[in-house]
Amino acid sequence: MIDNPRSPRVRAAAKLAKRSQRAETGLFLVEGPQAVDEAVRTRPELIREIFVTPAADDRHHALLGTARAAGIRVEQVSEPVLAVIADTVTPQGMVAVCALFPTALDDVIARGPRLVTVLEEVRDPGNAGTIIRVADAAGADAVILTGSSVDPFNPKAVRATTGSIFHIPVVVGVSLESALDRLRASGIRVLAADVSGEDLLGVRAAGELDGPTAWLFGNEARGLTVEQLGMADRAVVVPIYGAAESLNLATAAAVCLYESAFAQRSHDAHRRTAAE
Repeated sequence: MIDNPRSPRVRAAAKLAKRSQRAETGLFLVEGPQAVDEAVRTRPELIREIFVTPAADDRHHALLGTARAAGIRVEQVSEPVLAVIADTVTPQGMVAVCALFPTALDDVIARGPRLVTVLEEVRDPGNAGTIIRVADAAGADAVILTGSSVDPFNPKAVRATTGSIFHIPVVVGVSLESALDRLRASGIRVLAADVSGEDLLGVRAAGELDGPTAWLFGNEARGLTVEQLGMADRAVVVPIYGAAESLNLATAAAVCLYESAFAQRSHDAHRRTAAE
């Protein structure tokens, strides 16, 4: 068991909280049993090692038994050592070191996506991670982070995905203009979520969510600029029927993505019925 917080392996893992170290090493941290379980079940080849406290090893013996059987290195560490590696104030006793695995935009487009999420200058890792989770739940085909958006492999962002980071392709390192041009060229309509837009309910009623769609979401504080809005085919607003001033970004994204998911599935069902 590693009980020295200054151990080279411990210090190397702790440094992965920094974006520069993730870029240099090609590694990132996955914290907590739920997210680690998703990694073990779906992408075990990405896991380089798992640090776990003895108590967590006992609690999650099935999960860690699966990891050990897959040949993944599982290292017991003391509570103080895990506290050095973990990003949270109250760690859950388990942190995995995994290899980065961003997806190329070309690969996403080659699969013929029908629902894509594009984040431009989204800075809060909790928002980015939650939107990745929502996109996964809504059946989206990819999440693209453009411009100066937060690194989706930031520890807080990874935690907010609760394992969805391993389920849905995530694209980074592309410009907004390039991403939208490529998506539109492949037959995908780009809708920008913005307060200046048309009512979402009306847009759905007109059948404009039935086809392949990319939803564009902007910065939490500023939203999308006039120039960015001009890159979209249409701006759409989520209506507010109560007294709330606004919706936060992740909530608005959930509404938009699920509206598209509902519309696409309803449209497909009607087409199947008509064909019969």
